[in-house]
Amino acid sequence: MQIKKNIKANVGRNSSLYFAVGLNVMLALTYLGLEHKTYNKTTTKVETLMVEAQIEEDIPITRIEISPPPPSPPPQQTISEVITLVEDTAEVEETFIESTEIGQDDVIGDPAVVRVEEVEVIEVEEEVEVPFAVIEKVPQFPGCTGTNEALKACFQSKMQAHILKNFRYPEIASELNMQGRVFVTYLIDEQGEVTKIKSRGPDPILEEEAERIIKLLPKMIPGKQRNVPVRVPYSIPITFKLQG
Repeated sequence: MQIKKNIKANVGRNSSLYFAVGLNVMLALTYLGLEHKTYNKTTTKVETLMVEAQIEEDIPITRIEISPPPPSPPPQQTISEVITLVEDTAEVEETFIESTEIGQDDVIGDPAVVRVEEVEVIEVEEEVEVPFAVIEKVPQFPGCTGTNEALKACFQSKMQAHILKNFRYPEIASELNMQGRVFVTYLIDEQGEVTKIKSRGPDPILEEEAERIIKLLPKMIPGKQRNVPVRVPYSIPITFKLQG
């Protein structure tokens, strides 16, 4: 007898479906196991505060005794003075007080005659300074001649030539890149000498060099005001600038 196999009895025909379902179930269980969280449970003890007993307690009444005020002091008795009129029968001698002030007729000390000797009057020459711009005759630089305007132009030209001839840039200032303008002021006195040299600039090294140049100025013919030699102040700027 031949054994016939039922087609519906084939167990392996849905094996792939079962495998897929089982795989999904395992993945779901694994995910839930990894994502599952647990928390520590703490017990909270709730206590009830009973305040009824405290409220019902009787509060004792405190009595404050106030002492009576001190008695007021007795009123002070006023004593009235009795004035008795007495007849003035005694004679009172008047006292004269001599004045201590000195009058015109009083003699002080030794009445000897004081002789005043002759007082010698010394004439003091007033030092007059007239600005270079308004002086009647400006100081003459050696080699300058002509009118006052010509002397001014020649003076300034000679000054520029003198500065260019004696100018020397300080080595330290060159290394430190020092530059700037130095204003120098000086005075040409009654003898034509250059005095009272002052300078103002960005650095003492440049000021010292500018003063050295002015000290080399020659002696000049002094300026005159009303034909009288006077002092003449003069100022000039000297620029220190490095090339390149």
